[in-house]
Amino acid sequence: MIRGVRGATTVTENTEEVIVSATEELLAKMIEMNEIHPDTVASIFISTTEDLNTAFPAKALRRFDGWTFVPVMCMREIPVINSLSMCVRVMMHWNTTQGQAEIHHVYLKDAKSLRPDLDR
Repeated sequence: MIRGVRGATTVTENTEEVIVSATEELLAKMIEMNEIHPDTVASIFISTTEDLNTAFPAKALRRFDGWTFVPVMCMREIPVINSLSMCVRVMMHWNTTQGQAEIHHVYLKDAKSLRPDLDR
């Protein structure tokens, strides 16, 4: 069955190095906590808030061995008034036998405020 595992983080600067590095940290944590292997991943969507426009955060995934053929798409987050700024969000579609309650969603830095109920 395909399940979604979510993650989000924030950055302090709108630079390629900072965005890609923060996304790499987030993806590594999502992969580690859920023991995800690239051949079990159907696709990954990565969104950024409007204030992040200097990099494609998907570049971070290409730093991981074995993840070359995983389809990744970057997109813009909906610009909701008073929403969290400087934020990168990830939705990974993953083939697993784990139940919904067993999946570890990852929220780092100021993004912890998005889903405090899922912060384990």
